[in-house]
Amino acid sequence: MDHSSSRNKKGIDGNQQDAKQEQLDQYRIQNTGKPMTTNQGRTISNDEQILTAGERGPGLLEDWHYFEKMTHFVQEEEPERVVHARGYSAYGEFECYQSMKHVTKAGFLQEPGKKTPLTIRFSTVQGPRGSYDTARDLRCQGVKFYTEEGNYDLTTIAMPVLINNDPMKFPDAMHAYQAKSDDDIPTASGAHDRFWDYVANNPESIHMVTWIMSDRGIIRSYRMMESWSINTYLFVNEKGVATFVRFVWKPMLGVHSFLQDEALKIGGIDPDFHRKDLREAIDCGAYPEYELGVQLIPMEDEFKYDFDVLDPTKFWPEELVPVHSIGKMTLNRNIDNYHTESEQVAFNPANVVPGIDFSNDPVLQGRLIAYHNAQVHRIGPNFQELPINRSLCPFHNNQRRGPMRFRIDVDQVNYHKNSLANNTPYTTPPEEGGYEHYPKKVEGHVTRNRSASFTDYFTQPRIFWNSLTPVEKQHTIEAFSYQLGKVKSESVRQQNVNLLVNVDQELACIIADNIGVERPSGTHISVSTSYPSLSQANTPRYANTLKVGVLIGDGFNGKEVTSALQFLQKNGVFIEIISEKLGFVTGADGIKIKVNKTFLTSSPYLVDAIYIVGGNSQYQAKFMQDVLGFVHDAYKHYKPIGLASTGQSYIQTSPNNNLAGVVFAANNPNFPQDFTTAIAQQRFWNRK
Repeated sequence: MDHSSSRNKKGIDGNQQDAKQEQLDQYRIQNTGKPMTTNQGRTISNDEQILTAGERGPGLLEDWHYFEKMTHFVQEEEPERVVHARGYSAYGEFECYQSMKHVTKAGFLQEPGKKTPLTIRFSTVQGPRGSYDTARDLRCQGVKFYTEEGNYDLTTIAMPVLINNDPMKFPDAMHAYQAKSDDDIPTASGAHDRFWDYVANNPESIHMVTWIMSDRGIIRSYRMMESWSINTYLFVNEKGVATFVRFVWKPMLGVHSFLQDEALKIGGIDPDFHRKDLREAIDCGAYPEYELGVQLIPMEDEFKYDFDVLDPTKFWPEELVPVHSIGKMTLNRNIDNYHTESEQVAFNPANVVPGIDFSNDPVLQGRLIAYHNAQVHRIGPNFQELPINRSLCPFHNNQRRGPMRFRIDVDQVNYHKNSLANNTPYTTPPEEGGYEHYPKKVEGHVTRNRSASFTDYFTQPRIFWNSLTPVEKQHTIEAFSYQLGKVKSESVRQQNVNLLVNVDQELACIIADNIGVERPSGTHISVSTSYPSLSQANTPRYANTLKVGVLIGDGFNGKEVTSALQFLQKNGVFIEIISEKLGFVTGADGIKIKVNKTFLTSSPYLVDAIYIVGGNSQYQAKFMQDVLGFVHDAYKHYKPIGLASTGQSYIQTSPNNNLAGVVFAANNPNFPQDFTTAIAQQRFWNRK
């Protein structure tokens, strides 16, 4: 696997770098092979010792080189994001499938085949920048389109609902969700009293929490993450007709998740699992792809449905409001500098282009204010001038000065209106492309009340629960039991099962038994609706880009093993050769295979399947023990297991197990095909 930077790789269509990359190239600096200088350009003769009065004397204040170096070091970290602190970015492009001019005049959605460069940042929410990737959490996917009409930011999260339906409550939810202020514990976890106290006393939160406790909360990969805009926007066409719209990104590889045991342990084994997974896939040319879908509701149908179209704690069921795929995003380039291309990228849902506008969704209205303030606090009032945030189209206005201003505006005039500069920069009429807000009707008395239609807190959580398979329900029960089991307050635990009974009585009673509180009285609301689109059981499945750990020693059947590995690689499977030490293993027929991981540096938790070749080792007992450890964990996690003819002794057959997902090579000429099919299925829940 080539882990080199993808800096000089071309886009997937083989054309030259897109316009955004050409713009960024002006700021990319190569320091290799260059003489060291200070920030002022003075060459440096010594970068290892401070200036002193004699070899054993005190340091001198005139040591300007040390002063500059240390001053920069102690100030080189900007304030961390208050939420979404841990994240990772990549570059890509968006290709429009079909003209959407019938509903929007957004330029990047007008022509089939039109491509728009973009950057994307994936992130968790609760944990700080130094937390781990696989924590159970809601995740964000921020995409910045560098369109010809300016930057368009589309922010989405990995579930279609939010924890609050009013922006006033968001700070409270995050205060409760994050680590305690007295001891800063726990890190990247909602398994504590404060969060669940908030949930129990703010019932609108139970919908999102149920999604987080499902498999959706512990995704297998950013490449396999579905995400929704949550908020309701407006599409506006050239005729001035508006349509309610919500966006959803659907990964081409399908939507897949870890088990809770895997997510927790990978957090310790490899805290950077998701970012490594993304970076390695792009470097290998296995570019992650996502289709952009839109759900459209005519303005006149605002009150047609049982849910409020403006309520961000409610999803729009695909079975009622179909998803129309309008384009595809392909991530085809890794970042070169984490700080300047991921930490300093700044998103804002207010960054829209003509043809995209805002509804009266209350949380969206609150977000339009919050993001800009957050970016100014983090990286200053001129953050939009940083290379990663700079638009492709030129921008001209009367904003001047401020810290870290890059632009050198040579005009004398910085106000509007004026005569000295012929009233420029000038405004652009809407008919010539100037942005114009949709003239939606606004009326009502000043109030702090919310529509009664927002107070149906349990119908949709009930529908979501009904839509899960028995396996998915069991995983959700385990997650609730784990999280609430860590809550010290018996009262808070009891309050939560009393809340959950509205979603499902059996769910609440099982959890109550697991966490040592009374079973709640009452029962769930009378809703039997379910939607197939809500279950991951109906997602596409492919072997492509899944990782197989090959457990191998010397003396293997070279022809059999190399044939299987070649077939797997031909089908896009990532291979990890694991043995007791790095170097090579040698088959009985002299064939050598390079080992790239050892039992110490790998883990059954880090692969999607295992291929047990077995073989001989200098320390045979230890080798067999290590292999059996992989087999045990892979088997209990329902992963596919392939057995070479030399590896059969590592799986014991008996009437008590059905060995679902275990594929034998012995006397099976179709082993490579059968094993690849098993890898694509990923989990065998019927295994005993």
